[in-house]
Amino acid sequence: MSTKGKLWTALGVLLFACVVVWAVRTVPQAPPKPEADDAPKVMTYDGNTISEEKDGKKIWELSSEGMTVDVDTKDVELANLTGKFYEEDGRVVTVTAEHGAYKNDTKDIEVDGDVKIETTDGAALTCGKLLWTEADGKLAAVDDAYIKHDDMQARADRIESTNGFHHFKATGKAHIVKGAK
Repeated sequence: MSTKGKLWTALGVLLFACVVVWAVRTVPQAPPKPEADDAPKVMTYDGNTISEEKDGKKIWELSSEGMTVDVDTKDVELANLTGKFYEEDGRVVTVTAEHGAYKNDTKDIEVDGDVKIETTDGAALTCGKLLWTEADGKLAAVDDAYIKHDDMQARADRIESTNGFHHFKATGKAHIVKGAK
């Protein structure tokens, strides 16, 4: 090969090496991964109602001034709520409170903050917290629970019922007075 041919070959190899170096150095970097947002995703509603039905019959419904729903878990927080629990004998238990929480996985409800309950047959109950346990079908009034129905009054740490406080069980420091007005 002539000197001119060797020179062109060397120049071609050098040009090829420069193109390879340029291609390797100018490869675009992968875009940075977006930061994971670990905060719960929530939806907020004003003035909404949630309810549950079983076999076509409404079991309960809760309405509130404000509601926050966790998008992932479907758990609900309620502010300034009113609720109704429908009993099989036709009675309705009406609940008012400052705060409530509904757990979607268990279908349990916790209501707290100035809880007041009235039934359509004249019973009245106040407590610090009201718990609905779906698995047991049980309402429990806790934290200084007080119930009044006809000529009976009861105060206890916990008052439980599976029939809208028509019949109940008082536990803890319980005091029941029959014949009171």
